[in-house]
Amino acid sequence: MSELRYTSDHEWIRVDGDVATVGISAFAQEQLGDVVFVELPDIGKKLAKGAEAATVESVKAASEVYAPVGGEVVEVNGALVDDPALVNGDPTGEGWFIKLRLSNPSELDGLMDEAGYKAFVAARG
Repeated sequence: MSELRYTSDHEWIRVDGDVATVGISAFAQEQLGDVVFVELPDIGKKLAKGAEAATVESVKAASEVYAPVGGEVVEVNGALVDDPALVNGDPTGEGWFIKLRLSNPSELDGLMDEAGYKAFVAARG
């Protein structure tokens, strides 16, 4: 399994071939608190890098999840609709949001690795 890459908006992405799995970081989940609702895009929707990909609502706030890279939605985590708390317990695993078929793999180049993301979060704190 490839390593996670991160955005400055606290999304993570894991690439396997030309398909990338996207979710929110543990830090983002902690900031949101208990997730109570998730709205996912339709399969087949084309997303530009930085476009709104999903909505997540918690007991504290509603927030958007943005596409770390551009691509076409090829799968959504339907389990989140029935059990949004999966994001709370396993944000970088079972709590994933969408899978995208990459339209421009070079967009991955600007994302942070785990060490870079941890430093980014620490600098904000």
